Amino acid sequence: MIADDPASAGPVPFAPGPSNTGPFDTGGPRTALGQVRAEVAKAVVGQDSVVSGLLIALICEGHVLLEGVPGVAKTLLIRALASSLSLAGKRLQFTPDLMPGDVTGSLIYDARTARFEFRAGPVFTNLLLADEINRTPPKTQAALLEAMEERQVSVEGDPRPLPAPFLVAATQNPVEYEGTYPLPEAQLDRFMLKLTVPLPERADEISILDRHAAGFDPRDLAAAGISRVAGPADLVAARDEARKVHLTAEVTGYIVDICRATRISPSLRLGVSPRGATALLATSRAWAWLSGRDYVTPDDVKALAGPTLRHRIQLRPEVELDGATADGVLQGLLAAVPVPR
Repeated sequence: MIADDPASAGPVPFAPGPSNTGPFDTGGPRTALGQVRAEVAKAVVGQDSVVSGLLIALICEGHVLLEGVPGVAKTLLIRALASSLSLAGKRLQFTPDLMPGDVTGSLIYDARTARFEFRAGPVFTNLLLADEINRTPPKTQAALLEAMEERQVSVEGDPRPLPAPFLVAATQNPVEYEGTYPLPEAQLDRFMLKLTVPLPERADEISILDRHAAGFDPRDLAAAGISRVAGPADLVAARDEARKVHLTAEVTGYIVDICRATRISPSLRLGVSPRGATALLATSRAWAWLSGRDYVTPDDVKALAGPTLRHRIQLRPEVELDGATADGVLQGLLAAVPVPR
């Protein structure tokens, strides 16, 4: 699973090492995107899994929901990722008084020309960190999610396309829900991945403190030595190559069987929709491609099932009261669904 309980069963993706290369590893965009993790690691310690998840979302043209306590470098992560990919990045703090126009932009009257002119909002960027998206009312949430889905903003009937690539990384604080507006299930389903940003391991935290003691300034990425190792053209090429990754009928059936198992599970009151199944297909393909293969294995599907599906299911209240979690239920289903050989 991505950045979850290390004791959980199943393969652990996104770890650097020999498993990330293979006979299909021919360089080009894969090599460039592989270097991104090393560049981001110059500023952010111990979050390789999350970086890989964000790269998968960029390849699949999806969006990401990041869940983690304050202070685990979510903002720094997005800034470092944008810098290493030669992309523009912005951060928007969501608050209860934020209006849709504060996100998308609005028409402003210009007295000099006696005309209304459009002033673009922060959504007009490549990587948008939507910080604490559940702290803003549903109307503002819907404005952002509409832009995510349509890749454009319409003001007074005039559509304005957003830059490409475009990724929203929306954060939620898992320990504080007072005064929040939880995202409805239909809106959660629009996020391709939900990634957990964990607290660092002891060795990683020591490394963080050592860096700060040596003068590291998280506001100065240039001083951290982050280089631009990839760009939008690499993402376009990666997208085209990932679409060519082969899926056998058995692996496609395995994806469908996993999703159908969530719909009949007695622990769940909401299972995975066909949109979730197509998302799992796309993310498995992207991970297989990043791993240097031109085919998807059942292990790829298992590795991405948690991040792709955990926010698309809902536990029954009585099961939740017993202490069950979405990840735990998914692990049980993965253990029960027959694996193609």
